[in-house]
Amino acid sequence: MRRLKNQMIMGWFNMRNKKTQELVLLAILTALSLVLAYFHLPTPSGFVTLLDVGVYFTAFYLGKKEGAIVGGLSGLLIDFLLGYPQWAFFSLVFHGAQGYFAGWTGKKRILGLVLATLSMVGGYYLASRLYFNDLKAIESVLSNTLQNTVGLVVGYVLAQAIERIGAVNHVIKGN
Repeated sequence: MRRLKNQMIMGWFNMRNKKTQELVLLAILTALSLVLAYFHLPTPSGFVTLLDVGVYFTAFYLGKKEGAIVGGLSGLLIDFLLGYPQWAFFSLVFHGAQGYFAGWTGKKRILGLVLATLSMVGGYYLASRLYFNDLKAIESVLSNTLQNTVGLVVGYVLAQAIERIGAVNHVIKGN
């Protein structure tokens, strides 16, 4: 009995447990999304980040639930880390929804990508109107559309490349 109990305890600490593998993978993808958010591309109205690359990659490769988790957590955390706590809740909701909708597959894929874009770009537009004036809110549409588009394209290309080489299949499919 003691041996069985020790094996059960050790199961929480090794990577044979499928739930542990999935949790670790989501934590790594969230951390990578945060790192990508530190890479800024300058724009006339400020800058855009590459955080959305991680959100879209996760949604395309793993699915809607995982995309929502990585999107929401990385959006929330980056706002706290960069000193914008007033945006954290909005980022949790908008990037979470973005990841969820981007993970739609099949006949709903195009609709999902449209909703993913609208949830992020439209959400930040509405939130910007709360904090700033209409002009700033309109500026946010341009930079967020660029950020979303870069994230979508690069995330898709990365997901396709990883799918081809099967780098994460052993975690997801048990291979």
